[in-house]
Amino acid sequence: MRHKLTVLIPCKNERRNIRPCIDSLRRLADEILVADSGSSDGTLDIVREMGGCRIVEREYLDSGNFKNWAIPQAEHSWVLIVDADERVTDPLAAEVSRVLADPRCDGYRIGRRNFFLGHEIKHCGWDHDAVLRLFRRDLGRYSDGGDHAEVGIPSGNVGRVKAKFLHYTYWSLEDYLRKFDRYTTLAAVAWRKQGWPDRFASLLLRAPLRFLYLYVIRLGFLDGAAGLVLCMLTAFYSFTKVAKLWALNHGLPQPDPEAERKAAGEGRRLDEPSPGSHSAAA
Repeated sequence: MRHKLTVLIPCKNERRNIRPCIDSLRRLADEILVADSGSSDGTLDIVREMGGCRIVEREYLDSGNFKNWAIPQAEHSWVLIVDADERVTDPLAAEVSRVLADPRCDGYRIGRRNFFLGHEIKHCGWDHDAVLRLFRRDLGRYSDGGDHAEVGIPSGNVGRVKAKFLHYTYWSLEDYLRKFDRYTTLAAVAWRKQGWPDRFASLLLRAPLRFLYLYVIRLGFLDGAAGLVLCMLTAFYSFTKVAKLWALNHGLPQPDPEAERKAAGEGRRLDEPSPGSHSAAA
């Protein structure tokens, strides 16, 4: 008899993703736990209409913090975390069921088939993407904050399943660029706290070297136009992180003439004699 499983879906404003995500879990989950962080697009209305899910809600601080709050609320001893833009395939559901019948590890990594603007990306460095998502509820916790925190298993006893998620990352460049700005800023701030240098050579070479690595060495050219676009964007992403670090360390603040005028005016008023000072001198 296999261990029972809670599938945890962290989400916010996932109206277009939540239904197919939940549908893909029905064959596997003993409990579907939707952890929402303030959806305003009707996501939770869809979840309630579909039925068979439990909903918990809380403010979002960062990914690791939010998931660490949600994990202990799972009813069952094993947890599988599935993002709303991911799908559990039939082979993955079958393999997870087999694993839970006789688990040899405390956590398992799962690979992902990644899609960009609807196109599957089989190279570009995305072909070895794997995430630790299946684990014992009482052992697995995200070890640090941030939006790209990873689960830590204290025992280090981690295995891997062969089947993969389907992962539909970005359906538009607008969506990509919104997250691009947030993630590059978070990375630059973290690097500054860690004391990373912002060397000129890194500014100059990081983007072209990253592009050559992904497009040539990691065979991104085999993914056609989608691979070219992705490799160029990823190279610019790498450059932007360094550029933002340089800006944090060396960027000069824009002058504020209005604030300076206000400060100068207040200074003059402080230097002016009080209304009764002349009569007192007389």
